[in-house]
Amino acid sequence: MLKVNIICIGKIKEKYFTDAIAEYSKRLGAFCKFQIIELSEERIKSNAPNQAKIDEVLLAEGKRILQKISPSDYVAAMCIEGKLISSEELSKTLENAAVIGKSTVNFIIGGSYGLSDEVKSRADLRLSMSRMTFPHQMARVILSEQIYRAFEIATNGKYHK
Repeated sequence: MLKVNIICIGKIKEKYFTDAIAEYSKRLGAFCKFQIIELSEERIKSNAPNQAKIDEVLLAEGKRILQKISPSDYVAAMCIEGKLISSEELSKTLENAAVIGKSTVNFIIGGSYGLSDEVKSRADLRLSMSRMTFPHQMARVILSEQIYRAFEIATNGKYHK
């Protein structure tokens, strides 16, 4: 069974987000081993951080993200400059990852400053949800739903119409 992870920076505190993610996690159990791996967010002790401090944060968070990824994993980095794809294309992406022998697919969501260049370079796919900006917590809900939808599409389920 394919293992699908969302590796993300920060914790979700809002119950409505955690409830939505829990529902999609439950549904995904029929299709894959689904897990959300939350890593701690780096803090900057300044209200107006300079680029050097932001780069330090990205590097530290990136190192922790990369420690969670195996060399044989398929990696999709969620980033603003990523490719816009349809739900059907996401379904094909998951199918293709399994066909080429990937047993684990990792979707990476960075912190408030995004992802390090090292994480983006490791990615097999740079993926954008939209040209709009979403809170990182909401991005987890949307991504969880889209992963569920992708599996429903692949199995001709009733969910995707």
